[in-house]
Amino acid sequence: MTSDETEPTIFLIPGHWLGAWAWDDVVEHLRAARHRAIAMTLPGLDSEDAQRSSRTLDDQVDAIERALAQEAATAHRSAVIVAHSGANAPVSMVLDRHPERVRRVVWVDSGPLAPGSVFAPDAPADLEELALPPFEALAAQASLDGLSPDDLERFRRRAVPEPGPVLRQAVTLTDDARLDIPTTLVCCSISSDQIRELAAAGHPMFAEVARLTHVDLVDLPTGHWPMWSRPADLAQVIASAVSPTR
Repeated sequence: MTSDETEPTIFLIPGHWLGAWAWDDVVEHLRAARHRAIAMTLPGLDSEDAQRSSRTLDDQVDAIERALAQEAATAHRSAVIVAHSGANAPVSMVLDRHPERVRRVVWVDSGPLAPGSVFAPDAPADLEELALPPFEALAAQASLDGLSPDDLERFRRRAVPEPGPVLRQAVTLTDDARLDIPTTLVCCSISSDQIRELAAAGHPMFAEVARLTHVDLVDLPTGHWPMWSRPADLAQVIASAVSPTR
């Protein structure tokens, strides 16, 4: 049986400061619904990696590429990539390099990046890593709606500083075939109507959305971390995107 005749493997890629653990509740729901789901910890986000602060965006891209290749070779499955927040940088580059390997991409309160994008262009060259900021400062940049005190405590306890090289490296994109990959945008802290308006207006953060040839927008109102605030609902949205007629 070929990958085209089976359901794809769902790869869940977390955003900044997070590892595979961030998807635990979502993975539980997906597996209960008989989906094959693999959560990843990207290079630089493993607290036990002594060299983690020197890991680059290319290292993260390479790790995702290896995971996709291994799954295709051993399980003969195509892939659906679910990317949260700052995972949009490495995932955008993976889609550019290997559009044929990805059946669908699901952006969770995130979206595709434009060529040349840099997360922190003003970051000093000697910045080794960026720790999770105080929640008061973080809330000014991303909604914490729906997170319980336990969620915040776990976030603080398990967060790993983001490597400086990842924050400074520009996203390199050359193949417009990435724009033809079926795409789902899960709209949490910003609504689908707002995203459509911003994309139509050419807002830099959403310019690539306007160029996608097959995109569905799904509203899941909550904060920026729906894998904790609404894990069952997020798993259902992902499952529907993976197999809409199931």
